[in-house]
Amino acid sequence: MNAGVQNRIRILIAEDSPLCQKLVETALTNQPYEVRFAATGQEALRLFEAKRPDILIADWMIPPPSGLELCREVRKRAGGYTYIILITIKSEKENLIEGLNAGADDYITKPFDAGELLARVRVGARIIEMSREIETRNAKLEEAVRTDDLTGLPNRRAVEEFASKQLEGARRHGFPLWVVVADLDKFKLVNDTYGHSAGDQALKSFADLLKANTRSADFLGRLSGDEFLLIISHAEKKAILQTVDRLRADFASEKLDLDGHQLQITASFGIAGFRAPNDKTVADLLGRADRALYSAKSAGRNQVVAAPDREFILRI
Repeated sequence: MNAGVQNRIRILIAEDSPLCQKLVETALTNQPYEVRFAATGQEALRLFEAKRPDILIADWMIPPPSGLELCREVRKRAGGYTYIILITIKSEKENLIEGLNAGADDYITKPFDAGELLARVRVGARIIEMSREIETRNAKLEEAVRTDDLTGLPNRRAVEEFASKQLEGARRHGFPLWVVVADLDKFKLVNDTYGHSAGDQALKSFADLLKANTRSADFLGRLSGDEFLLIISHAEKKAILQTVDRLRADFASEKLDLDGHQLQITASFGIAGFRAPNDKTVADLLGRADRALYSAKSAGRNQVVAAPDREFILRI
């Protein structure tokens, strides 16, 4: 078993009998586990919340809450999976069923052999390690389905999920929220003239510039094709205008090496600030930003245009 310090299996023993405590301690001595003891169910729950053990070994008859109630309480709590071994003097089939129904994974009766307990703990440890591997793989898969392969930025799905949360926060707490939609000017011409490889390089260069100039509190993603979106909160309109116009100017001044061709490409930007109660959804806000972007294109490209608001009109 791989038992690096960081990934050691954490075990919580809920047992009030000094004799059983000693037997469990002996069984787990010199094993790659981090072990803690609790003499009551209440203490076990407190340690469970504080340490989130991987394995819980609980005596059915521990002072309240009992081992059976501990099983039920642990199963109610969110978080990673905890493997539960219930210890009891009760060996009847109906007790076994009751314990398993309460959430126990395994069951051992007193008096028990130290070797048997260790073997059962090892089974639990293997299951926990497999659970960790599955969680890691699932997290990577979840990240992959929310990441754009070309730029490494969050994709449209991730952008819309984040924007929905921010919009709800802005509506509830009243902080400023802005969406900035940007795309490359005459991008189809770049693809048609120099090839899709050059177009991909242009997209990555634009993404890199946006990344380098985005605050950690902001959110940047690729919507589709050559369209990007920046979500900025807790900033005043003047700062937004200055920031976005600087992005526009910086990109326009870059000379890009696209498959051996030195090119200067520009981008256009549309801005919309959250306007309650009109902006009920992310689509409402994106729609206003898109119309502002269209105005920037119509006005000659390489421009920043902000959507008008009833209370103020933003101008570059």
